[in-house]
Amino acid sequence: MVRSAARLLTNSFRCGLFENPYLDPKESRRITGCDEYAEAGYRAQLGSVVMLKNKEVLPLTAKELKVYIPIRHITPAITFFRTPGGEPYDLDPMRGISLPEGFVRVDSPEEADVAIVFLESPKSEPYEKEKDPEGNGYFPISLQYRPYNAEKARSHSIAGGDFREESDNRSYKDKQAIIYNEADLDNVVETKKRMGEKPVIAVIRMHNPAVLKELEPYADSILCEFGVEKRAVFDLISGRAEPSGLLPVQLPADMDTVEEHCEDVPLDMVPYRDSCGNVYDYGFGMNWSGIIRDGRMDKYR
Repeated sequence: MVRSAARLLTNSFRCGLFENPYLDPKESRRITGCDEYAEAGYRAQLGSVVMLKNKEVLPLTAKELKVYIPIRHITPAITFFRTPGGEPYDLDPMRGISLPEGFVRVDSPEEADVAIVFLESPKSEPYEKEKDPEGNGYFPISLQYRPYNAEKARSHSIAGGDFREESDNRSYKDKQAIIYNEADLDNVVETKKRMGEKPVIAVIRMHNPAVLKELEPYADSILCEFGVEKRAVFDLISGRAEPSGLLPVQLPADMDTVEEHCEDVPLDMVPYRDSCGNVYDYGFGMNWSGIIRDGRMDKYR
């Protein structure tokens, strides 16, 4: 996996790969966006999605289902170039996208047969000098949705400052993380409360590993994706395809194990164990039959 990633990076930055002015236009038209490559890319999307939990909910095979999909409430984060993110807004996860045949969207959990909640892994801001004028400006990078106080962080950071910083200590010990998308967790919790015994499916777009102990008890099924199109998600939910992805990282039990792990030691965090007894460790994933044990992870054990 590491070697494959390295090859991809190497190819991505190979000089002339995209800038070559002597390409053959006919050959480029034949290759770019061709059906064969598009289909291969879509299969890769399907294969990347990891099913973490399934309490006999998926796949949804009924001919017609009333589906509740809540609106997300977005608090914009500071941009990559450190500019303000703007005002909060609401986002419909299905904006511009149609539900597949057999799914009918309804406006409330009370009307629905099943709920599908789309969310993202926790987003936090690690540096905001304006909110820490007397300190160094650094805050914890939190992998949980609720407020996190970094009581177990180092008193002195490994990395020092640079010529633009007054301090050589970037420690964020005892500071509280700034979480931008706590409302994603609220969506899952509130939806489950209103759905009662009816199933709730959580679909998490994971930018970073996440602490799922706040979320998992409120979801009957959990799909973890890393940037796929909605069509792939619904093909899996409806049973048109079967999940086959495995976690490429550990999902930690809590933030304490994140703070205590060694940065230069792999797989040394305590993974989260869910309410079904499954451990979200590196290489974990499920299909319709249960935990996947197909030999892919044998050499890593």
